[in-house]
Amino acid sequence: MPKEVLDEREFELVNIIGQKLGSNQRDLSRHLQLSLGQTNMLIRRLVAKGYIRITQLNQRKVQYILTPKGFAEKMRKSIKYTLNTLNAIGLIKDQAKQLIAALYQEGERNFVILGKSDFAILTEMVFKDLGLTDYKLAYTEELPPADFRGVVFICRENVIVDPGYPVKTVDLIHELSKDNVLMEKNV
Repeated sequence: MPKEVLDEREFELVNIIGQKLGSNQRDLSRHLQLSLGQTNMLIRRLVAKGYIRITQLNQRKVQYILTPKGFAEKMRKSIKYTLNTLNAIGLIKDQAKQLIAALYQEGERNFVILGKSDFAILTEMVFKDLGLTDYKLAYTEELPPADFRGVVFICRENVIVDPGYPVKTVDLIHELSKDNVLMEKNV
């Protein structure tokens, strides 16, 4: 017998009910950004599949509760998502290591990370993982002056670098996202 698989909307509804974010169908439809009719259809489908149960509190009010099967599915998908995320982070670190190691081999020793983000912290971790010792690494929120000698790693979105800017810049978000190998490994 094939295992039932929840689609994205069904799983989203299981999560909302599991977090007790919706006390009625109107709240649930608002969280899901669906019509009341579509929300009602999803609820009925999840009840039929055994993931949620509806308890009548009074004539006008019901309570949506995850069944043990619903809790198990929520946990299974959460673990799978976490493992996929950790795998993706490992792949991103590997690609960043290759890029930074190549720059280091070219003689670069002065680096600046533009932006304070999780991606910037990951980039700093890569430097430590590589075991490099004779380099300088700093954080900034603005592009360094034109006389800066080194490499600027852009670790936030929507940074526009003038084509005439003389400092070597590497948009890590763009650089790592265009690597087809990374995308193929993460499928």
